[in-house]
Amino acid sequence: MYVPPHFEVSNSEVLNHLIARHPLGVLITQSESGLNANHIPFELEASDSTHGILRAHVARNNPVWQLSANGDEVLVVFQAEDAYISPNWYPSKHETHQQVPTWNYRVVHAYGKITIHDDEKYARALVGRLTKKHEANQPKPWKMSDAPRDYMDMMVKSIVGIEIEITRIIGKFKLSQNRENRDRLNAGQVLVEQGNEVLGKAMLDVVPPR
Repeated sequence: MYVPPHFEVSNSEVLNHLIARHPLGVLITQSESGLNANHIPFELEASDSTHGILRAHVARNNPVWQLSANGDEVLVVFQAEDAYISPNWYPSKHETHQQVPTWNYRVVHAYGKITIHDDEKYARALVGRLTKKHEANQPKPWKMSDAPRDYMDMMVKSIVGIEIEITRIIGKFKLSQNRENRDRLNAGQVLVEQGNEVLGKAMLDVVPPR
């Protein structure tokens, strides 16, 4: 990923927060059959001493777990909000007319080594944790025990666990940091007014370089 210095984010807390808020990642692997991309919700285990661990599961019928050998390098891409930025939103455009459209976004690329867990106990525990997390805000959270045991056993046997030890992680937050402050602030405010509050406020919160 091309990352100009003014868009680069390396703070682990910031990157982990984005992953936690946007856990659906794109797992990119490569094998003899070529490149493969799978969209999978991940669990992140953060660490103070390492980059952390990503865990997920895939359908047993998905060949990715058979095409990936333990220790293979993989890439997982996480993306937050994104938006088109019109040059008309830049005050400087109306003075010089020297602006062009762009697209702002926040992404995290996590590189790591994959391990396959064809293990029912591993898969069951992972599904339990993911369910508990994502059901937490429901009026009546669904639990695995809500389903008949034989049905749940069958469903757990139909998935395979994967684990990725993150070896390198980088974030690219393209928030108009390369524009004049007045242009960034006005564009951010327009996004807020249009309903894209998260990305707009992220642009407004950028700390100008000294």
